[in-house]
Amino acid sequence: MCGIIGFIDRTKSRMDGSGIKAALSLMNERGSGDGAGYAAYGIYPEYADYYALHVFFDNLAEPKKKVDELLQQWGEIIHQEEIPTTPQPGIRKVHIPWRYFFKPSEDLMAGRMNSENDVVTYIVMEVNASIKGATIFSSGKNMGVFKASGWPEDVANFYRIEDYKGYIWLAHNRYPTNSPGWWGGAHPFNLLDWSVVHNGEITSYGTNQRYVEGYGYKCTLFTDTEVVAYLFDLLGRQHELSHEMVVRALAPPFWDDIDRMPEKEAELNKAIRLTYGSALMNGPFAIVVGTDNGIVGFTDRIKLRPLVVGENGSKLYISSEEAAIRTLDPEVKNIYTPRAGEPIIGRFIE
Repeated sequence: MCGIIGFIDRTKSRMDGSGIKAALSLMNERGSGDGAGYAAYGIYPEYADYYALHVFFDNLAEPKKKVDELLQQWGEIIHQEEIPTTPQPGIRKVHIPWRYFFKPSEDLMAGRMNSENDVVTYIVMEVNASIKGATIFSSGKNMGVFKASGWPEDVANFYRIEDYKGYIWLAHNRYPTNSPGWWGGAHPFNLLDWSVVHNGEITSYGTNQRYVEGYGYKCTLFTDTEVVAYLFDLLGRQHELSHEMVVRALAPPFWDDIDRMPEKEAELNKAIRLTYGSALMNGPFAIVVGTDNGIVGFTDRIKLRPLVVGENGSKLYISSEEAAIRTLDPEVKNIYTPRAGEPIIGRFIE
């Protein structure tokens, strides 16, 4: 049921959030008013070299004190402030959205913490699992996630989405089925520069969760989509697979299809299935992922959830509905539907 849409301008030309708000709001029948959200890349050029940590605080007393202490232990807080919001009749402000711009300390990188990304990943997992009243829901550079319980228009107006300009936008209108509707459970889900919007259900969630938790990730946000962000980080960042190979691991061809492939192609797909069997995702799903260098869209291997692609020059759109794409860009030239499991990838022009 959920409505999803992603957009990239391959030349890194930025657009404000008014268009993505209108496109997502067109798919209101796909939501229930229990959650909506937006992710935008390129919105913090003045702090582009620092990690933008977006946090939900229940209050600004004990939870924030503990987060401050943890960040100061691992690096330097360059700047912090409450994320600007405007009260909306349809949103009950149960959390205080806060943002930090953070620089990890190079002196503390050793052993398994051998990069800034490792440090920030550890901080996200530690806060979300151990600090009651605090949830880090966005942790990339020069990007941010904005989400809450509410309808797309209300969430966009609450965060003043039109005030931000980005060259990648993701948006999601949630219809929760087997998990609660709460601010942290709204999409997009994010870790570092990976952001995920998802329509459907990951029925292999238990297997996928055990797999990523074996690598130190902690699933704490009460919805299956969280694990997709961690799978992309594990396979794409830590294992250095290409976006195409990550999709092939998560939504691989069926064994019968592999048996009919040419020998070299079959051997590659067999190796991926055997190596990443616990990462394979089952269930009906359509997914769009934002990254530091583009967007990726794909569906399950039977395509039980819709996905439509549109292109217009340097712009690429991926959505649940063609109408949403045409709302965002009335001049879109090329509309098509990808095959089941086929990755749709938009990268920046060098």
